[in-house]
Amino acid sequence: MQHRALKTRREGTLTSFAMPVPLAPYPTPPQVPPYTTPPNGAQSQLVCSGCRNLLMYPVGATSVCCAVCNAVTPVPPPGTEMAQLVCGGCHTLLMYIRGATSVQCSCCHTINLALEANQVAHVNCGNCRMLLMYQYGARSVKCAVCNFVTSVGVGI
Repeated sequence: MQHRALKTRREGTLTSFAMPVPLAPYPTPPQVPPYTTPPNGAQSQLVCSGCRNLLMYPVGATSVCCAVCNAVTPVPPPGTEMAQLVCGGCHTLLMYIRGATSVQCSCCHTINLALEANQVAHVNCGNCRMLLMYQYGARSVKCAVCNFVTSVGVGI
């Protein structure tokens, strides 16, 4: 309980005293069941619909809120296989449903052909374990952090 100071004037003197002021309780937030991540900690990724940053999210989420621009991006339904390519016009990373023949960039509106050669893939660096992105079909990728060359591709 807080106290509010009151001042009174009595016979030419100023007297102050404290009077209790009741505080209103904080409203209780609505009870939302806590989101539980899968036991194996599985994560997936998608491109933010607002700022085009790559977002990581726990498997099972239905939408993802970007920490940079606060845009909410819906997650594709489970089982939808996604692919990525780099826009030929503005070099923005684009994500699309695998099997599409063309993808229009939402930034520069360039229509990109979705050929296997334009797709990107991911691998962890063989030295520092940093997640690396490289053009699909490459035989190796050099880590920008530790300069280690990691072999990728079929038969590795």
